[in-house]
Amino acid sequence: MTHKALADLNLEGLKKCASEQLQTQPVTAVLLALGSNHQAEKYLPRAREKLVTLGKMQLSTAFQNPDFTSTLKLPKPDYTNQCVYLVLSTPVNLQQLQQIFKQIESDCHRQRLTTAQTPINPPIETVTMDIDILLVKLGDKQNSLSKKWIIMADRYPFKAHEMAGIEELRKEGSLNG
Repeated sequence: MTHKALADLNLEGLKKCASEQLQTQPVTAVLLALGSNHQAEKYLPRAREKLVTLGKMQLSTAFQNPDFTSTLKLPKPDYTNQCVYLVLSTPVNLQQLQQIFKQIESDCHRQRLTTAQTPINPPIETVTMDIDILLVKLGDKQNSLSKKWIIMADRYPFKAHEMAGIEELRKEGSLNG
């Protein structure tokens, strides 16, 4: 069963906007990318518990992926990534929503933790929780952009795991509360 709101999602046809252009716009739904490369088994559930208080959500599978900035000389821990489709109970402007997500990251002890290494190797940054907005759906009926998904320009093109998560959510069944 396909979720109606995502079934017809055609990324190629969507408008791309910088978040600065949308700060005061009321948002009714978002597609998020969650990521953690430090204690993901602890912090992903914590973030999801906070997110579900904002509305109804549907989750993709959690994918484990290598850090795309990792190299043989500088290996980095793998990330666990998951996409979240969140329909907000109450529309919130994008600026407020971004602040809420930053608070959730903070509640998950988000900080750039550094793993000490030998003087030859630089430190490795680890992230407890990262919440990125991939797509927003605006709710202002007066706005010509309303009722349409908008891609956050700074997040596009999407990474392979984000595309996989979006595609899975597009094909998934009804929202889970």
